[in-house]
Amino acid sequence: MFVRRVAVVGTGYVGLTTGACLASLGHDVVCADVDADKVERLRRGEVDILEPGLAELVAEGIAAGRLSFVLGAAAAMRQVDGGPEVMFLCVPTPMGVGGVADLSFVESVVEEVRDLLPAGAVVVNKSTVPVGTADRTAELLGRADVGVVSNPEFLREGSAVRDFLNPDRIVVGSSSQDAAERVAALYSRLGAPTVLTDAPSAELVKYAANCFLAMKLSYVNAVAELCDRLGANITDVTEGMGYDKRIGQAFLQPGPGWGGSCLPKDTSAMLQLADAADFEFRLIRATIDTNTRQRQRMVEKVRTAVTGKRGGSLSHKRIALFGLTFKAGTDDLRDSPALAVAALLRQAGAELVAYDPALRPDNPSPDLANISVVDDPYVAAKDAEAIVVLTEWPEFRSLDWTRLAEAAARPVVVDTRNLLDPAVARRGGFEWMGIGKATAKPE
Repeated sequence: MFVRRVAVVGTGYVGLTTGACLASLGHDVVCADVDADKVERLRRGEVDILEPGLAELVAEGIAAGRLSFVLGAAAAMRQVDGGPEVMFLCVPTPMGVGGVADLSFVESVVEEVRDLLPAGAVVVNKSTVPVGTADRTAELLGRADVGVVSNPEFLREGSAVRDFLNPDRIVVGSSSQDAAERVAALYSRLGAPTVLTDAPSAELVKYAANCFLAMKLSYVNAVAELCDRLGANITDVTEGMGYDKRIGQAFLQPGPGWGGSCLPKDTSAMLQLADAADFEFRLIRATIDTNTRQRQRMVEKVRTAVTGKRGGSLSHKRIALFGLTFKAGTDDLRDSPALAVAALLRQAGAELVAYDPALRPDNPSPDLANISVVDDPYVAAKDAEAIVVLTEWPEFRSLDWTRLAEAAARPVVVDTRNLLDPAVARRGGFEWMGIGKATAKPE
């Protein structure tokens, strides 16, 4: 394998994982960021992101001399002798006005480096970007001697390193066959199936994949509601579905709704793409609407648990929330369904106290302004009218549920992830209410 000189602009989940993993594959990588304090911490091997294996890879890359960090994209161009052969754009593409992706960060970096890139370099859009971004990037560069490639990432927070090093596929799209093959060669040691295509198709792959996963999650949440109404068991239903190889077991777990940094903005962006093409994508719209409804349905479950009836008042009721991050294994609160449910509970007048293994009470996030965060689950449960499990942290299974029942004002748990063993909750003295399953009364 040829060792390539690589620059990665942006050190968030995608950028830092990309840089550290490419360095682990033997490439010489320099990562750039605009946050001076963050760059200094990374130079010391300090990783702020909660991502298994990432800190170790960063430390190994620094120690081997294959990974370095600089302030600003322009500095990355000068850091490597001869300039980078490949530059990855891993900057944020947040949801903008009307749901369309905001490409201002991408465009700003391109303008900053266009005169600094060496002839023959390749610019890679790694961030999730709308169809047409590769063409827009090429237009902004105005460099016939620089290739542009779309190489979407398929990383899940909490398993990003594993996903990068064990990919289901590598997707590379470009109007230049040479540029596409050079980028694909970066991953040759991984031995993954590689899809070489045009840039618009590569850009659409990421949106199409994420929207499909969102549809699958919304579908299983709707089926879980049907199970609640018909007395069926969602676990048995999804097990029976999942053995069908055309369906599979993944993304068949019901919950409080989907969220995170990708699915909400990607489904909205797909709607925008469809609208721009004069196509009414009803499936995606229904997927989003179902997800919004799911969050309200979780609140109704809490109402029933606390008051014994649908529509009961939650005013001044103390509710303990177990889990606030959008998924276990991460400290990311972006578009967390747990926070969405919490906001609805707060609107209903509930007093909220929360425990999450990844969050400290002094967390400055404005998303936690109306929630009292504590660092002990038993403190959170004290005098609570209900405990609501919102994030699937495995640690919650090993809690002392007898002790929690003694602390709570009302021993009832609403398990929106079907995480707990109902029998364990029952033996602890709890009434257990799950999703798409029969309520378990205490023994």
